[in-house]
Amino acid sequence: METLKQILDQIKFTAIEIPHIGIKDIIEIFIIAFLIYRLISWIQDTRAWTLFKGILVIFLMWVFALFFQLNTILWIITNTISVGIIAVIIVFQPELRRALEQLGRGNFVSSLFTLEDYRDRQQERVSTQSVEAIIKAVEEMAKTKTGALIAIEQDVKLGEYERTGIQIDGKISSQLLLNIFENNTPLHDGAVIIRSNRIGAATCYLPLTDSVEVSKELGTRHRAALGLSEVSDSIIIVVSEETGTISVASGGNLVRNVNRDYLKGQLTYIPKKKIDKKNFVLWKGRRKHE
Repeated sequence: METLKQILDQIKFTAIEIPHIGIKDIIEIFIIAFLIYRLISWIQDTRAWTLFKGILVIFLMWVFALFFQLNTILWIITNTISVGIIAVIIVFQPELRRALEQLGRGNFVSSLFTLEDYRDRQQERVSTQSVEAIIKAVEEMAKTKTGALIAIEQDVKLGEYERTGIQIDGKISSQLLLNIFENNTPLHDGAVIIRSNRIGAATCYLPLTDSVEVSKELGTRHRAALGLSEVSDSIIIVVSEETGTISVASGGNLVRNVNRDYLKGQLTYIPKKKIDKKNFVLWKGRRKHE
């Protein structure tokens, strides 16, 4: 007992200090947690998710080597980290660019830059008359299996793609759209860009999607529609030249075989109605017979 008493006397008990947490600390915790959540959510939808799992494996190998003092493995991992970071930036440059563009299109960030284009935002992008003209032209082209690609500009400007085509600056009409996409005409190849309720340009070249998950059955028009929807907030309408089906791309997703109500809802910002799944499918889950 005497020995135990001496040991207890030698032990110095110190009070556990609880760090002071203020309002700023709470705000920082919420901001960091939100950024980490958004980063993980973004990574899961890209090829970077596979890279992330590979990095996790390397990290576990580093912990294992550190625990058992495997000096050769530690030296290799330590000297390849800097080169690996540069390689990741080069390989996943499209994903990083897309992530920054999506961040810039966020409601919070966009609200900070509304003074310059406030007047443009107040203008009606596509009037009811123009919507009916677009739908009429699309339906006519679908019946005759005339290929078409129409991009409706929203907040993200499409000037760099419009400059690749021929300037038109004409009033939207079904007759003009049908004439543009008529086969064997000078303007039928490429995309039409609509801005501020007018047809801005035709024969425009759009960026093709680099996603490896896109069905091989999709043609260049569908890949261009997906590519533009990945780098902008535009709504892109595609008419298939092979099947005559109408597709709509937005936000990096492609919806195929849409009906008139769905198309009109997209163009007039009407909330989506519940539509029979038989009428359309996402490109990731296309039916075998299409």
